[in-house]
Amino acid sequence: MAVSPPRTPAAAASRRPSEGSVHSWDLSTGVDGPGTRFVTFLSGCPLTCLYCHNPDTWKMRGGTRTSADSVIAEASKYVRFISVSGGGATVSGGEPLLQPVFTGELLHRMKHELGLHTALDTSGFLGARATDALLRDTDLVLLDLKSWDPDTYKKVTGRPLGPTLDFARRLADLGQEVHVRFVLVPGLTDDPANVEGVAAFAAGLGNVSRVDVLPFHKLGEAKWQALAKPFTLHDTPSPTPEQVAAAREVFRAHGLTAV
Repeated sequence: MAVSPPRTPAAAASRRPSEGSVHSWDLSTGVDGPGTRFVTFLSGCPLTCLYCHNPDTWKMRGGTRTSADSVIAEASKYVRFISVSGGGATVSGGEPLLQPVFTGELLHRMKHELGLHTALDTSGFLGARATDALLRDTDLVLLDLKSWDPDTYKKVTGRPLGPTLDFARRLADLGQEVHVRFVLVPGLTDDPANVEGVAAFAAGLGNVSRVDVLPFHKLGEAKWQALAKPFTLHDTPSPTPEQVAAAREVFRAHGLTAV
């Protein structure tokens, strides 16, 4: 019996049907890219962010082994609804670049088989794992710039800042559209010099079409408790509307669209 050729460069790289560890999927509007989107949340993340609202996605073994065929079949049910809204498909996590072959397969097939706008939601820490083929199949990168100050970044994530900045510069060189996400945490990331640093870096890239300044919240605290993990930001308040507005103005002063 003849063997069908792999569908995508990602499948060719693995030389087997593409499978990955999937935490869940959902339909969302406005938070995972433009329009209504089919969002696939993959399991596994190398970061341990203090304010993570999905710590249950940190371990890859915590997900369900799922084929790309299954994900595409599920997404295909919503293509007409998604397309009418001007939406698309987003691969998120966890950290999707922890599973680059599977992520590449999903992005390629969402784009070319289903005709959907594609987005990759990533911290950028594993950006070196994103092949050029994967990025060609990505219409938009949602990039989390958690801090400009290296010490603060390490405190927030447990990892160094450099790889994320390197990935951001690579995306700029490729002319890839980027939306930056910055979480404003009182007493942690809200130092004026830190906000200014993120804004200046993002503006200097030349490919950032939007910045989302996201107010810190504690909606995921129950998940930390369920996992018996200490939530060290328990006593940290959410920023006031005035603090969020002031941070957005810093980005706007650099010529960026901030919401």
